[in-house]
Amino acid sequence: MNTKINSSNVSSYRPDIDGLRALAVMLVILYHAFPSWMHGGFIGVDIFFVISGFLITSIILRGLRDDNFSFIWFYSKRIIRIFPALLFVLVCSIFLGWIFLYSSEYQLLGKHLISAAGFFSNFTYLGEAGYFDGRAIDKPLLHLWSLAIEEQFYLIYPFVLILV
Repeated sequence: MNTKINSSNVSSYRPDIDGLRALAVMLVILYHAFPSWMHGGFIGVDIFFVISGFLITSIILRGLRDDNFSFIWFYSKRIIRIFPALLFVLVCSIFLGWIFLYSSEYQLLGKHLISAAGFFSNFTYLGEAGYFDGRAIDKPLLHLWSLAIEEQFYLIYPFVLILV
């Protein structure tokens, strides 16, 4: 694939998508703040997945159409967008866990940190307990299961679109 980048690789601003993101954030926050009152608020995560799928598909198809799709550009944009915040959360978790957790809890946190950094925490949590399990409150990085799914999507989906 060609590695040149031009403005056709960059999507234009979409205020309607920002509105959907705001709705998704509100649904997730309300669900976690008031789980007995806000049934089904986890649909906000589904909205994020749909938005991400739409945007990523648009970026890849535009690059393929214009014959300037670059894996290096595509993955570097994902890394620049996601890794700084993820690293901040993981580093803070290490330090706060060291201060506030018992050694057995800290050991479990280490397992969760590794699975979050490797983007397979969805599989780790699936093997431990269900998302709505009562033990879920003991997993401070549980929310990273959705990031793992999204990153797995980013790794596989461009190749699927190119093959199709």
